Amino acid sequence: MIAPTTARQPSTQPAFRSGPRAGSTIAVVVATAVSLAPSLLPRSAPVQAAVTGMLIAAALGVAALVRRSATSRLSSDSAELRWLAAAVGAATVAVSATVAHRWQNDLRTAMSLPPIGFGHWVEVAAGAVAIATVVVAVTAAARWGLDGLHGHRVATVAVAVTVTVACASVPALTFPAGASGADTDGRLLSSGVSGSTHSFIQSNELGREGLRFVTLPSPGTPVRVYVPLVAAPDARSRADVAVRELDRAGGFDRGHLVIAVPTGSGWVDANAVHGFEDRWGDDVAIVAQQYADTPSWVTFVFDRGTAGESARALTDAVRAHVLTLPPQARPRVHVYGQSLGALGGSSVDGGSSTESVTPGRCGLILVGPPAGTPVTASPTTTVVANTSDPVVWWQPSLLWAPPDLSAARPDAPVPTWIPVVSFLQTTVDLVTSLDSAPGHGHRYGAEQARCDPGPT
Repeated sequence: MIAPTTARQPSTQPAFRSGPRAGSTIAVVVATAVSLAPSLLPRSAPVQAAVTGMLIAAALGVAALVRRSATSRLSSDSAELRWLAAAVGAATVAVSATVAHRWQNDLRTAMSLPPIGFGHWVEVAAGAVAIATVVVAVTAAARWGLDGLHGHRVATVAVAVTVTVACASVPALTFPAGASGADTDGRLLSSGVSGSTHSFIQSNELGREGLRFVTLPSPGTPVRVYVPLVAAPDARSRADVAVRELDRAGGFDRGHLVIAVPTGSGWVDANAVHGFEDRWGDDVAIVAQQYADTPSWVTFVFDRGTAGESARALTDAVRAHVLTLPPQARPRVHVYGQSLGALGGSSVDGGSSTESVTPGRCGLILVGPPAGTPVTASPTTTVVANTSDPVVWWQPSLLWAPPDLSAARPDAPVPTWIPVVSFLQTTVDLVTSLDSAPGHGHRYGAEQARCDPGPT
């Protein structure tokens, strides 16, 4: 007589006695370890908690999908296995946190920031647990509510949404948007800047970024020309307006003329403006031409070609006018761009000694160029980039290949590249890339005006 086969019944022990599922434990441990992998920039407790919590929630969602699609044999585990996984997982998290603590303090030391202590990790743990709990609870409620209609599909969508939110919450390729500014009476502006009563451009046409640019404090008599989008219908027409404005303001009478290619919002870094004016004083004029009025990441994703088109149009117009001047009266022309402006500036050659500058100095200055920006090796080209700048690292190929940091200046410890993980960490670092002091992250200082060939 053959004894009937007894199906393995799920454990009836209380959850606190049988322990968490081994799959869930593994998912949480892997997510936590990934979230604590070395970053480019120091992490505050709230940022780290958000990253860890979102990744844990996403990992638990994946584990749930695997468990629902697996056989009962694969989805069940013994209490002994569960507690073994929990013990190994706890040890792994402890090691990861210890390594992360040392790495974060190494970054902070390099960037002259105070070190973190044990309290930092208490905040991270509490915040991560709270965030993961909320996300999992909301996802579970949605699945239970719709399980009769869509079932398996709802769980899939929930995981996809969690992962999407975790990534999309970081403003990918976030470049400086600049500060806001109020309307200024043109009568209060000096004659050498756009928007003054002598200008072809009204002060109320400059926009936020243009007004901020022309009103930056200066110890001398600056010549700053800013041509907004509303000045003319296309890049070439705006370049013609810029040349007229420069001529009116006396820009071509100065020894140095800097063409500043702004970011997508029209922002020009005040540190660069001060750097050029500190270096050359009243012997420099700076001209910028707006090509978009959206956040730079939007322009980068949807219309990045406009940056190069605008930079070429303005540079060609300025150089053409310079060539009409007597050789001894021609200013040295320098093309400068930061962030998306560097991408636009990279489409312009550094010029020759007859058209712009003495070869080997300051023809083309690219600061914080986005990863993948084509930079032609030239004695007239300067690249200023920080190894801690996530904009210099971030591109899709970072998923499977290390970044090219050959033109970057080491300003802090550089993390070892890890496939996929480095991409995720760099994506998160984009959100805090502007929170550092000049010289770190995506912040640059007066060194932008040194324009020495190669890294500075």
